[in-house]
Parts: sequence; C-alpha cells; structure tokens
Amino acid sequence: MKAAVYYENGGPEVMRYEEAPDPDCGPDEILIRVEAISVEGGDLLHRQSFPHASWPHIVGYSAAGKILEIGAEVEGFRVGQSVVTFGESGSHAALRAVKKVHCWPLPAGLDVRIAAGVPAAFGTAHECLFEAGRLHAGQNVLIQGAAGGVGVAAVQLAKRAGAFVIGTAGSDARLEKLREFGLDAGVNYKKTPDFAAEVRRLTDGAGAHVTLDMAGGGAMKATVTSTAAFGRLIIVGVAAREPTLIDAVDILVQRLSVIGLVFGDVIGIPRTDAIIRELLESVARGELSMPIDRAFPLEEAAAAHAYAESKDRGFGRVLLIP
Repeated sequence: MKAAVYYENGGPEVMRYEEAPDPDCGPDEILIRVEAISVEGGDLLHRQSFPHASWPHIVGYSAAGKILEIGAEVEGFRVGQSVVTFGESGSHAALRAVKKVHCWPLPAGLDVRIAAGVPAAFGTAHECLFEAGRLHAGQNVLIQGAAGGVGVAAVQLAKRAGAFVIGTAGSDARLEKLREFGLDAGVNYKKTPDFAAEVRRLTDGAGAHVTLDMAGGGAMKATVTSTAAFGRLIIVGVAAREPTLIDAVDILVQRLSVIGLVFGDVIGIPRTDAIIRELLESVARGELSMPIDRAFPLEEAAAAHAYAESKDRGFGRVLLIP
C-alpha cells in the first residue's frame, strides 16, 4: 500500500510518500480501505516530538472508509460497510487495521469526508465539557482556540447544552464564522491585550465555569484568571508549542480544578462508544456540523501538515485523500 511515513521526528518536511507493508487484520480487528483522513492536532504533535520504537512510522488518529476484511472474532460489521476509525497511529495510509472497539458504522447518508473527523473532534469536546467539565445549562464556557477542530465541536456542544459560549481566535473573520455554530461572544486574542479582563466583562465578573484550553503556552496565566472561582480548567492540547506556565497561587486563590485530558485513553469503553455513535447520528441529521477547510491528496501529506500548522489556514478540518 501507499502511505505517508517518516523516519525521524521534525517538521512537515520529514514526511515521505512511499510503499509500505499492508497491515494484517487480526482476529479482533477490522481492515478498511481508507477514503478520507482527518489531520488532527495530535498527528502534528506526534510527528514533531514523539519518538517511536521502530521506523518508518505511519502517523495518524482518524480515518474513514469501507471495510475490506473482518477478523474471526468480530461481530456486528460487514465487508463493504462504511465506517470511521480511531487509533494511536496508522491513519495516513491507503489501508488501516484497527480493533473493533475503535471502529464505528456510519449512519446512512453521512459523507466519509465529514465523518473522518467526528470521533476525535466531537468525542474530545464532549469528554472535556461533560465528563471532565460537568457542564450544565446556564453556565459560562470559555473555549481557547475555538476555531480548531475540537473548538468548533465544543462550541456546538456547549451551545446545545444551554451554556453561554465564549471563544477565542486569532482573527475577527474566524470569530464571525463561529457565530454560525453557536458562539455567543468572541475574543480576538491578537487585538485584546488582556483577554482575561474581557472574559470577566462578558460574564459580568463571574468568569468561565468551564474552560477548555487547546493551546497552552504563555497565554495560560490569562486562561487561568479567566476561569471562575471553583471552575474547571480542562487542558486538552499544546498547540502553542511553547512552555506552559501556571501560577499555583492563582489556582489556589480561585479554588480551581485543573484536569488534563487525552481522549484516546477512554476510547473503546462502552460509555464513549455510545457517545461517538450518538455524535455521528447528530452530524448525519444535521444537528451538528463538521466543516471542511481543505483536502489534499495523500501524497501531499507534508504540505497538508504544513498548512494545518500555519497561522493563515482557513476554517475547519484539513483532510488527506488516498
């Protein structure tokens, strides 16, 4: 099969498009022919910073396609069925094998291109808001990095739950676009020197009861002080790629709960399996949306990663198409 691989960690330029061994389909696994790959923030981080036990490595969390083969122990799926998959690696390829618990059937009419990003983006956002954040109607939510995949999903889910939704982004155009998805108030962090004060103003001094942070880095102190007393700060990404500094005094004084979350750790259990199936149905019904920014052919994986990391990218998911 063809795949996008790399032999060392580094920038997008380390990626190569070449022949790789076809994956085996184990007894509890499903083999798919990949039709769409969602480039996730974790894919970029793994390529850049995570060493692997063997090289070359095929990176990638999320991919959708059609089933080619089913392991002997697998029930409830059939060859030819359209599915979406999630795993720690292996999405950036023409073929992919995953455990049955990391595979979900697509509801009728759901495009594989849209479905490819649903488990990672909507699943992560749901886990942050409701399992870790314990969000309920009437609360204030702050989403740092609201224009990214998890951010766009979180805006929609928080609004659906009856929250007042504040999001940050680096352009007025992105914030205006987010209003179509339920954003109540936007803060352009490039134009707002003290966005913590702005969040306090927008919430009549209360702050955000639940804060999702996808960026980390130097803005974290302001993120902390934007959060309400007894609030919950969920750290789910390090997109800023710089040291994250949190002042323990701020956490102490505000009596905050600070929670780190990796959604991959809870995929495969009945609770999250049911959540992902419900989210896929909601997207298929048009109740939730997964916008697509741009699609690249798989052989241009290096360009796709570079675009996904750029400050000037558009709005929505970046895809790879084998």
